[in-house]
Amino acid sequence: MAAGTDELHDRSIGELLRDLSDQISTLFQQEVELAKAEIAEKGRRLGAGVGFFGSAGLLAVFALAAFTAAAIGALATAMDFWLAAVIVGAVYVLASTALSLIGRRQMQDATPVVPEQAIESSKEDVRWAKTQVQSGRR
Repeated sequence: MAAGTDELHDRSIGELLRDLSDQISTLFQQEVELAKAEIAEKGRRLGAGVGFFGSAGLLAVFALAAFTAAAIGALATAMDFWLAAVIVGAVYVLASTALSLIGRRQMQDATPVVPEQAIESSKEDVRWAKTQVQSGRR
């Protein structure tokens, strides 16, 4: 037998359980610290990503304004300027309506925001633990 094994045999069950409890507590604390560090790092990356997306969105708005002016100008060569502006505006309203309907459908499919798979998995874990406890009593 190894020296560590002899040491375990010399200790009481109470001492072993106390050590096990301490080790589980330490492990849990370390896991929480690791999760905090991971979330902080992901948060920094997420913040940078949001900044880049915001900048891209702003530039896209400027591009849309330039293309809108170009479309109105092109149509104004064949009709009155105001009519060209109304046509381009109507196209934008139609596109906006279609996108909002698609977005609404997507949001309805995503609600309620509940981690259903995780909840079911946790329930299965509890059921498994209960059966293990009950089979240990027999």
